Amino acid sequence: MVPHGRPQRSEDGHEPDPADRPRRERARAATIDEIKQTAFALMRERGTVDVRFTDIARVMDMTPPALYRYFADRDELVSALISDAYEALGTAVAKARAQVPPGDVAAAFVAACQAYRRWAHEEPQQFALILGMPLPDYAAPEDGSTSEAAGRAMAQLSSLFVEALQLGRLAPPRITEVDPAVELCAQAKHEKHEIGVDPAHFQAMLHAWASLHGFTSLEANGHFAWMDEEARDALFLGQLRLAAEAAGLPVT
Repeated sequence: MVPHGRPQRSEDGHEPDPADRPRRERARAATIDEIKQTAFALMRERGTVDVRFTDIARVMDMTPPALYRYFADRDELVSALISDAYEALGTAVAKARAQVPPGDVAAAFVAACQAYRRWAHEEPQQFALILGMPLPDYAAPEDGSTSEAAGRAMAQLSSLFVEALQLGRLAPPRITEVDPAVELCAQAKHEKHEIGVDPAHFQAMLHAWASLHGFTSLEANGHFAWMDEEARDALFLGQLRLAAEAAGLPVT
């Protein structure tokens, strides 16, 4: 039995240094970050979102089994990458919104959408990982860590509707009829996240996001490459104006 109040000695008879644990934790955190950054670097290099432990281990001069000390399997690593990507997207949108004067919902909507589009252009692999085609054989975690990160990122857009409502600047959406199936989705979201708007505006939020994401995805996949940058920018701003008007948001 170890005497009360005395630290347990290690097998070599020495008492553990209290500083060792934080040092080990920092080293582990640094290795985990290096694994994730290596995975993203391989995605960028190869133009794919699929990663393998063997490739990561080779780049890091590790053995593949050593990676299992940090991630249980590839799915756990992918889940961490997805969560990080959503957090990065949410941060980018939040920073853009912070540059807009408080209460200017119209400008905030444009800034948020431009940040979304810019991030997709700057981080094509992360964008494809979270908002592109599903990764083959990947199963999202049951604890919902990836969906929670997604919710925080998307809240940067949905909160604009709540802000407009609170300021008395949210007009009725262009489409007010809501299918019962969509209304059930709105109710479920409200019960979980208290979305703060009626079903018609919940539907309008989805329409606005679909419009933003549709343009961004088409551009990210090269379908607007035949247009010059100035034309694409003008088309994008027109798309945002159309989406805002249809959703009942104030327009710049």
